[in-house]
Parts: sequence; structure tokens; C-alpha cells
Amino acid sequence: MTHPAPHDRHAHRYGPQHQHGHSHQHAHAHDHDGAHDGAHDGAGTAELLDLDAEVLAEYTDAITAWLPLGAAPRRIVDLGCGTGAGTFALLARFPEAHVTAVDSSAEHLDRLRRNAAARDLGDRVHAVQADLDTAWPDLGTPDLVWASASMHHMADPDHALRAVHDALPPGGLFALVELSGLPRFLPDNAPEDRPGLEERCHAASDRLHAEHMPYRGADWEPLLTAAGFTVVDKGTVKVDLDGTDNPAVARYALGAFERMRGSIGDTLPSEDLAALDRLLDPDSPQSILRRRDLTVRTERTTWAARRPR
Repeated sequence: MTHPAPHDRHAHRYGPQHQHGHSHQHAHAHDHDGAHDGAHDGAGTAELLDLDAEVLAEYTDAITAWLPLGAAPRRIVDLGCGTGAGTFALLARFPEAHVTAVDSSAEHLDRLRRNAAARDLGDRVHAVQADLDTAWPDLGTPDLVWASASMHHMADPDHALRAVHDALPPGGLFALVELSGLPRFLPDNAPEDRPGLEERCHAASDRLHAEHMPYRGADWEPLLTAAGFTVVDKGTVKVDLDGTDNPAVARYALGAFERMRGSIGDTLPSEDLAALDRLLDPDSPQSILRRRDLTVRTERTTWAARRPR
């Protein structure tokens, strides 16, 4: 299935990669890896999550349109909702639905409530603050559970998957969205004084995440099957978004690099750290905010898993 994207250098595709048919914030907070790497929280994180939602809105919409649902869901749970990217995409896709939005961050949930009120959606959103590594709240009996870039933060993903399975009714659907990693923004030959800086930063970040979040980027199908689900479909969206003259992309890139600096800055060679700081300095001629060659490049994969009837 192809969805043309007016701002893209390439159309993005979202559809089944294979069909199984019948055969087949630390660990608890929403942490959109595309927006930040868990090294920080607070207002900057919330703003970055909002930018992630704005910049990649059409891709989130493509995923919600692809979900292999029968009847439109009326009761949805968004696990690790952050500031509401998935929540609002789901509410737009399913106008009769209500969403229980779960996150450990009070600030993220406050922002979500404000955004819901501003969109006149407050009566369709129920925000729940919970640390899912400690105790699961009563989620009712949802028709659909959505978890985007949040399951790999769980301290015990197997337990979390079983909890989702048990919350769903027979036939209920679980949509688990995983990121390939942090987005890339710069050309390979940038910055001019330290080509390849971004890839070296990502390599350092990947090493950090491998230690603290071993399930990031995992193949979730075996874990879903072990938890009792039937994986009915899988799809991947490839993002290659042209950021020319798009201030939101520039701010998104700036925030993402700031987050990486906060977590891996002390592991970089001094020359790389100095080049990174020049990119982050809004007054520098080399500031990332002044570049006209930014793109957003990443992948997101969704497993659609059903609790058997």
C-alpha cells in the first residue's frame, strides 16, 4: 500500500510485509526515541514529543489506517502515551472512540489534557498516571491497545505483554509500534569540519541503549506469541522527509541532538564534541537551525497481534 506524501522526497509505504493468517522514561515512561533518549525529562522532552507528533503526523496516520481491525474500536488504551501523538491520531481515525491514555509523567499527561481540551476532545480522553513497572491500573476491557515506542522501556516486557493480553477481550487487537532507532537528520558529509559526526553520535547512543534498553529495535513477534497473542500482520513505514524550509524539522533535529549530547557527550572525542556544540549553538554560523539540507530519516514497524477467540 502506498501513501503519497507531499513533503517527501520519496513516497512512504505502509502495508503487510508478511501475512500469518491463522498460523500465526526509564522502563515505564513514554520515551519516544525519535524525540529523546531518556537522558532528560521535563518541559524540553514534552516539547520534543510534540514536535515528533507534528513532524511525523502523516506517518502515524498511515499506521492507524493500516490497522487490521474489523469493527471500529470504541475503547482504546494508549500505553506510554507521552503528550498524545498516538492518542490524537486514534481519536481522529475512530471518531466514536474514547482513549485511556497511560503515562508515568504527570507533566506529559497535563500537556495531553490541555491539548485535548484545546481540540474539544476532553470528554473522549481519560488520562491515567501509572508506573507500569510497579503496578498496572485497571484498564477496563479495551477493543484496541496501542503502544508506540514504549514497550522496550518496560523492565519486564514479558510481564507487560501478558498484562496487555489479559486486558483485551478475545479478538481484541494490540498494536505494538517499534522504532528502528533515533532519526537521522544530516547528510553523510556533514558537518563540513567533522563529516560523519551524526553516525558516530548514533553509534555511541546505540551502545548506551543496548545496555539499558536491550529490547529497543527487537523483533517482538516471538515475545508476543509467548504471551498468548496471534500475530496477524506486520508493516513498516520508511520515513524520508524533506526538511527544507520547515522550522519544525529544524527544531526537532536540534532537540534530538541536544538529547543525545546530554547522554553521550562525555563519550565523544573532543573534536566531535566541539563540532556538536557548534551545531547546537543557535548563534553559530554552523547552527543546525541555519541548515537547509535537513531530512528526517527513520523506520517504524508495527506488529498487529490479536488475543485469540
